[in-house]
Amino acid sequence: MGVYLVSVSAEDWSVPGEDGHGDVAHALNAELARRGLPPYEAGRPEASGWFEEKMSPSMDGFDRLCRAQLTPEEHRNLLGWTLLVPFALEESFELPFGSAYADETLVVGAPYVLALAERLAEALALPLDLIPATFGNLELTLWFLEGEGEKAAAARPGPWAHDLATAFYTAVYLRAAQYSLRHGCAMTYS
Repeated sequence: MGVYLVSVSAEDWSVPGEDGHGDVAHALNAELARRGLPPYEAGRPEASGWFEEKMSPSMDGFDRLCRAQLTPEEHRNLLGWTLLVPFALEESFELPFGSAYADETLVVGAPYVLALAERLAEALALPLDLIPATFGNLELTLWFLEGEGEKAAAARPGPWAHDLATAFYTAVYLRAAQYSLRHGCAMTYS
């Protein structure tokens, strides 16, 4: 069990009720239309899999990093979104749909999250050339929590190596935004 950050398949995006995201999809498209924007049509991830990372380490260090590097609004949007969409939005907005983790759905655009995560990665001197980017399921979770991250930290020390949980969340948000944009799919928590 636990909290997972996952990509939303086109099939799940269109299913209403508890088994899908159709109600949120309908509300999102209504809000986009109200803002004069085109509707969002879910993309199809590669047949090789989907994005899924377990959000299990403590977020305390990541929260401190975000507070130090981001404005309060950026901090709220990065740590508070519950629906990441694969296109730019002028501003985040809420939809009246709750989940197990929030009372409302905070919608944020992936380009915005990517820019914030890139700033955090730069502040940590995160070695992105070492950190997996093939978007395999639980790839980052396993890399950071099963020993490869520790080996890389010993081989290439830097600010990122002082707190691997903070580095993990920075990498997860960065790779999630990249995946969302690459595959045209929304991201959420399950």
